Amino acid sequence: MKNQINSFPSLTKSYKGCFPFKIGTTSFIYPDLYVPNVKMLGPFVDEIELLLFESEPVAALFSKPVVCDLKQLSRNLGVSYNIHLPTDISISDPSPAGRDRAVSTLMRIIERMAPLAPASHTLHVPYPNEISNDDHLRSWQDVVYGNLAKIVRSGVPAEKIAIETLDYPLEKLAQIIEELELSICLDAGHLMLQGYEIARFFRKYGASVSIIHLHGVKNNRDHLALDLLPTDSMQLILENLQTFAASVSLEVFSFRHLETSLKYFEKCWCSIMQPPDSPC
Repeated sequence: MKNQINSFPSLTKSYKGCFPFKIGTTSFIYPDLYVPNVKMLGPFVDEIELLLFESEPVAALFSKPVVCDLKQLSRNLGVSYNIHLPTDISISDPSPAGRDRAVSTLMRIIERMAPLAPASHTLHVPYPNEISNDDHLRSWQDVVYGNLAKIVRSGVPAEKIAIETLDYPLEKLAQIIEELELSICLDAGHLMLQGYEIARFFRKYGASVSIIHLHGVKNNRDHLALDLLPTDSMQLILENLQTFAASVSLEVFSFRHLETSLKYFEKCWCSIMQPPDSPC
């Protein structure tokens, strides 16, 4: 794709260092490749979530020159990265071959991205619909534990693997996360779609959360602009963020949604904070 960077709209305000946590967004804000997105976004946010939804083209998209460019941009723009690992492979795949391929692919990707010193690697662990009893659940958990242990043994720090909240209760993985000393990616939208209370989740798992995905939810759709979040939900999230010091990724996928989300987030944050703690 031709680099269209000069034709894209740009943010007009920097949010770097405005909050006690790192504020960021995804690498899919502009319809272009990773490097142009980082060039456009890096001056305005603390961190960028590099989205790797598909496993096959990673070698081409993140060649050594691309990784070098991203590393240099990190230095020049003062921006860090977190990685969203591919979602088209699963460490709990029904077939042993599929699981082995997933584990080896994830380890290669983590190794390839290591020069970028990612703050975290977000991982989906899908829950099979076929699980119908406790024996099936334990078998699934054994597989998940074994494959996560293999990834950790490959050399990545355990706390850098962040298990994302999906469409099932995290309790099914909580013991594994604790035993392997992994971290958690709290996707607020996913929790809301489950009907899980955000405040209760923070109380139970807050100490293990290394990254938060934040986005709007409406009519059972998520990853929308943040101003679509119910006011009470946003208030609860902000109250918990006052003691949070890691990464918050506004997980939206267009400039319009990002610009709206940043302005709304700042407005809501300023409404509960007092100077000099407020970026307003």
